[in-house]
Amino acid sequence: MEANLIVLLQLILAHILTDFVFQPTAMVMHKRRYKIGSWALYVHVFIAGLTTYLLLQDWTEWMIPVFITTTHFGIDLWKLYMPKDNLRYFLIDQCLHGLMILLAWLLIIDGFGAILPNVHLLLSSHGALAIIVGYLIVIFPVGFLIGKATERWQIQLDNDEVQATSLRQAGRYIGVFERILILTLMLINQFAAIGFLIGAKSILRFTETKGARKQTEYVLIGTLMSFSICILVGLCVQWVLTHGI
Repeated sequence: MEANLIVLLQLILAHILTDFVFQPTAMVMHKRRYKIGSWALYVHVFIAGLTTYLLLQDWTEWMIPVFITTTHFGIDLWKLYMPKDNLRYFLIDQCLHGLMILLAWLLIIDGFGAILPNVHLLLSSHGALAIIVGYLIVIFPVGFLIGKATERWQIQLDNDEVQATSLRQAGRYIGVFERILILTLMLINQFAAIGFLIGAKSILRFTETKGARKQTEYVLIGTLMSFSICILVGLCVQWVLTHGI
């Protein structure tokens, strides 16, 4: 088990070194400009295969480095021809690389036969299901619920043009990460840190500018609702983990 984990970490380290350490900005810009005709693309994928080969330290095994090199080339080439180089394509790119790393790892450890039994074990575990359901609840339904509950105040703020200086949809993303953090703190029994999070957010939101009182009250309502629901969900998940169902 430990040896298998080491192999996975070696593959991940090879990818991090290839994509973020051994790839300077000049190479990235050259790839974007010349795409399939860029020498930087071919050097980059060669580094991906070479780094993988060196870190795995299995000198007779060359299929995995070739697999990483080939798939890395295909994924990077796809990204180069996308209309924008934004967060969406970056995440898709990294997820595809991660999938290829996972496949390479399974090939090395001959672990394809263990996929279905482990998936069955995961879906049969009340603890794992409780954690998965808990995170999904705080990310999606809770955000929708809070949005509907505070909709009338949001309309009032929009009419008063108080939100003109706010980043678009920033509050939504802040809320998602906030709820994930709260649930995580509860699951690791760091309840005091939740109070620190409330205090930190209150300080960051404090301002004396025009119209700030309405916006502050709106934020406090949403924050308290978010925290209350997340704490309730966290308590339910903890109860399931402790007692089972």
